[in-house]
Amino acid sequence: MAAAAAARGSVWEIQQRDVEAAGLADADAGAFVAALRSAAAVATGGPDAAWEAVAAGVLRPEHPHALHQLVYYSVYAGWDRAARGPPPYWFPSRIDTKQTNLGRLMEAHGPRLLGSSYKDPVSSFHLFHKFSVEHQEVYWSMVLKEISIKFQQEPKSILDTSDKSRKGGTWLQGAVLNIAECCLLPWPSQNRTDDSTAIVWRDEGLDNHPVNRMSLKELHNQVITVATALDTMFQKGDRIAIDMPMTCNAVIIYLAIVLGGFVVVSIADSFAPQEIGTRMSVSKAKAIFTQDFIIRGGKKVPLYSRVVQGTSSKAVVIPATGGFLGVSLRNGDMSWKDFLSCAAGRSSIYPTVYQPSDALTNILFSSGTTGEPKAIPWSQLSPIRCTCDTWAHLDIQPQDIFCWPTNLGWVMGPILLYSCFLSGATLALYHGSPLGRGFCKFVQDAGVTILGSVPSLVKSWKAGNFTEGLHWTKIRVLSTTGEASDIDDDLWLSSRASYKPIIECCGGTELASSYIQGSLLRSQAFGAFSGASMSTGFVILDEQGTPYPDDVPCAGEVGLFPLYFGATDRLLNADNNKVYFDGMPIYNGRQLRRHGDIIQRTVGGYYIVQGRADDTMNLGGIKVDPPISNVFNSLLSPLNFMKLNKYCSSYKQTSSVEIERICNRADEALLETAAVSIKPAGGGPEQLAILAVLKDRSPPCDANVLKSKFQRAIQKNLNPLFKVSYVKIVPEFPRTASNKLLRRVLRDQLSKELSNRSKL
Repeated sequence: MAAAAAARGSVWEIQQRDVEAAGLADADAGAFVAALRSAAAVATGGPDAAWEAVAAGVLRPEHPHALHQLVYYSVYAGWDRAARGPPPYWFPSRIDTKQTNLGRLMEAHGPRLLGSSYKDPVSSFHLFHKFSVEHQEVYWSMVLKEISIKFQQEPKSILDTSDKSRKGGTWLQGAVLNIAECCLLPWPSQNRTDDSTAIVWRDEGLDNHPVNRMSLKELHNQVITVATALDTMFQKGDRIAIDMPMTCNAVIIYLAIVLGGFVVVSIADSFAPQEIGTRMSVSKAKAIFTQDFIIRGGKKVPLYSRVVQGTSSKAVVIPATGGFLGVSLRNGDMSWKDFLSCAAGRSSIYPTVYQPSDALTNILFSSGTTGEPKAIPWSQLSPIRCTCDTWAHLDIQPQDIFCWPTNLGWVMGPILLYSCFLSGATLALYHGSPLGRGFCKFVQDAGVTILGSVPSLVKSWKAGNFTEGLHWTKIRVLSTTGEASDIDDDLWLSSRASYKPIIECCGGTELASSYIQGSLLRSQAFGAFSGASMSTGFVILDEQGTPYPDDVPCAGEVGLFPLYFGATDRLLNADNNKVYFDGMPIYNGRQLRRHGDIIQRTVGGYYIVQGRADDTMNLGGIKVDPPISNVFNSLLSPLNFMKLNKYCSSYKQTSSVEIERICNRADEALLETAAVSIKPAGGGPEQLAILAVLKDRSPPCDANVLKSKFQRAIQKNLNPLFKVSYVKIVPEFPRTASNKLLRRVLRDQLSKELSNRSKL
């Protein structure tokens, strides 16, 4: 009763003048305050119940973001994070969850597998997840039936652990299939026919035109045409690269390479010539598909010229717009039109190449956050893994339209492709920049129901207010990955879709999925993960490599359970065991798998990724107590709200992510910051340097002024002993293909710059 009264009290403190100051018109402010108080008055329970009531019945997407901030931070002003963990913003319904993919599976099999312990999908989720980790053969035998997998030869077993040299186990032994064919077949249980829409897309600059549509039959026919043309030029097993935006043609080429028994080499279209050349050389690719230009924000960015500088391998070049190339080709390269003509007059019935489940289909590259990119081979198991995780956690269903701005050079590209086609959903592609209003309008016009993003994209949409006047009402699930999410950015994103859940995902190319992510069967908190992926187990290690007890709040490096369906068991240019296993402790009789993330487990069982292990900083050997809730405090102060209670977790090294979360709120002109530690040229303790990117159209900022603001924010909200030694304003940050911030590159560049200054 006291908690409920406190929640109602914080809402009652909101006055009409506060609502008007937050941007709501005077004529609407009084009615809003009345509705707010009415909803809070009938809510039974604490602040979470009050928030659930006002989020569902009072706040609307068209309301100013400042108003959403006002209500959210006021409702949770008295939330005791130390006792309760991060405050939730979305709550599963015990009725609705029974209609989710995982809920249906649990309702069908839960009573048999869990006995009298099974209650319902929400109450029994923890038990069912534990069962999926401890009985992986049973879990995967059920889930494999839920997606469109057609085996030419059925597997002899789901999991075989007899070969001790394969630390991740042997999966689907004896199975034979072609995973691309599975993507192109009609599937009765998914109501997928040849006439079903496989892809919807729009070209940048045509934002007021109807979206384009491609049926499954049309997709299948075009894939066969490309596969047939490939057969005239290459030998089965040849490796063929794709370096182009994720367009319809890129998707067709990808599926054709796999259907024909070749191997895709994934290269991000943002790479410089040297990086292209490195990946072509490491993968031994025979050819590369690319475009003449990339269209981004109305500008033509050269791509073919970068490919020519990077590799002498044969290139097939596709025009970015229209039917004619905008570049002259070097000798030996081909236009897209000439390439397709190689298939003319040949049979429309294609002899699909069937291979064992562990056959190589795709070579991807690590993001490079921990050093040189590793060449990571994907087998046919990898698409199955990522699709099943999307099926379980994002609840992708046949009627869904799934959009995620990405690239085939990043792991999310193949994940998006396979997740749509193996689950019967429609793939939504925007041929252009995802940073502006054009993309946001496409989301509306295409009727997107599942929208993925990365935090830097959300920052751009929010900073430009690009969703104003648009309706994202059909979205039912949001997702984000790639880097740590900002709580206030998540608040903005969820509010644009009437507070739909944001499923945070964190994984790796070598895992073919996320090891930790949200679930529609658990309450969700902004900027936090609600648990491990289905069938995935992990522990958090202290500084001596000893696992903390389960369910105890702590922070440390994560160690994954090694039996992991779909994870790579080899690398093309490195020793898999050395990279992922050597030096890791033994847990329950098996050596843990290294991933490299530092994560915090909070009260309530939520997780917060604090960055990579090599991004942590030891500033002068200071032992710090980073209070995550201070992020809330920094958000509250501009609006003069009550401060939240601090929730501290002792941890010897603080992460870059923690410092950046504090600094991002230090000035309204900031788009994002990056915190790195640098070693002085003359020796001594590491020093803290902060680099800043400003919002577009922001007035000029002085680095010394920002330095003072950063210093005050860090001393107030993180640690009074931390000193900001250097601040630099830069136009943008270097990022990986997966949009992760390359702090290592920033650190090296800054160290070199400061060293040169010292010499001068």
